[in-house]
Amino acid sequence: MRKKIGRQMSLLSVLGVLVTTLCLTLLFYQLYRREVEDGIRKDAVLLAQTGIFEDPEKNENISIDIENARVTWIAADGSVLFDSQEDAKSMENHLSRPEVQSALAHGTGRIIRNSDTQNESTYYYAEKLDNGTVLRVATVTGNLYSILTQALPIVILICALIIALAIVFAHYLTQSLVKPIEKMAEEIGSGNLEPAYPELQPFAEQLRIQHEDILRSAKMRQDFTANVSHELKTPLTAISGYAELMENGMTSPEDTRRIAGEIRKNSSRLLSLITDILRLSQLDNFEEDTSFEEVDLNQIAEAAVSNLKVNAQKHRISLSYKGVPARMHGNREMLSELVTNLVDNAIRYNYENGNVWIRVTVQDGRPCLSVRDNGIGIPEKYQKRIFERFYRVDKSRSRQTGGTGLGLAIVKHIVMIHNAHLTLESTPGVGTTIIVTF
Repeated sequence: MRKKIGRQMSLLSVLGVLVTTLCLTLLFYQLYRREVEDGIRKDAVLLAQTGIFEDPEKNENISIDIENARVTWIAADGSVLFDSQEDAKSMENHLSRPEVQSALAHGTGRIIRNSDTQNESTYYYAEKLDNGTVLRVATVTGNLYSILTQALPIVILICALIIALAIVFAHYLTQSLVKPIEKMAEEIGSGNLEPAYPELQPFAEQLRIQHEDILRSAKMRQDFTANVSHELKTPLTAISGYAELMENGMTSPEDTRRIAGEIRKNSSRLLSLITDILRLSQLDNFEEDTSFEEVDLNQIAEAAVSNLKVNAQKHRISLSYKGVPARMHGNREMLSELVTNLVDNAIRYNYENGNVWIRVTVQDGRPCLSVRDNGIGIPEKYQKRIFERFYRVDKSRSRQTGGTGLGLAIVKHIVMIHNAHLTLESTPGVGTTIIVTF
């Protein structure tokens, strides 16, 4: 980063010097042109006031020597009466010259003729005298290219000096810019992110949020690992203990049947735990919606509810389903799992002869799934946590009903993957309603 800033500052400095030099050269060149034009104009005025150009017949005894200037006296017909550098008689007619024509027509005329081969420019100023003749003054100077060429060594020297200064300045500037950011990075662990510049406040806030999310995720993984170990250890310990009793012949035939049932129940619980843990791992690593397709939520929910009727009858729970066609973009397997977990939860945490109502509707063009029961309900203080992994309001009841504590965590993941919105309303002793809007 420091090297990049240094290179960019050096490049900007060079470009700045070149652009500045070019602009100043053009500005000075324009000023220089005005000075030259004004100078030859003044020379022409002064020469006209001397009176030596009043009589065209007396042109042989004129002698003028002006440094860096050429004086030409031209008759109204364009013939040259006098020239300070050439023999007037041998010179061609000047009537076609633009500055002469302008002077004859308007009183004054001026023009600049450039010589690309000699890198020179010749300035001409012509003025019409009272006797009808034209007095012209000319001077030769370097053109813009020659001025730039002469200034090039100075420009190179200035660029070299500025680049050197830019490197030194960039070093200190980079330090002052980067150091506060490095300090923020060092203090990210403590959560004390105080940016040195107001412009870094959104960046610091984003860093703080990301850091908190990372810590929260790490804590959740740590808790999940601990909970997995505990949840797996419980049935395994029971299975191991019962097997040891049977192995040592310490059970009667009646106890053996009962113990075999406990081993089967704990084995089923162990398999359910492993299945749900693997499913959560799959959902955590779900990245692309390549398996998404156009599906009907009504058909999926109706099939899932139909599969749960036997389980509901076993718990003496009445299921009621109503739905309308609700097309959406989603994963068929996940949506079926979502409905199954919500309805299964409503069955498990319900009273005997209780009811569960499942509805699929379309609200404002969005498919909506509603699962309502008249079961035991959830106290308000626990409602925000029931979607956490292995969190149970009533742990003893959960184990009695065979729950793993991961069903609602799976529901939360599926809702997030489908960018859906989940709401929960529950009153202890009255029941619970969970609504998922896609």
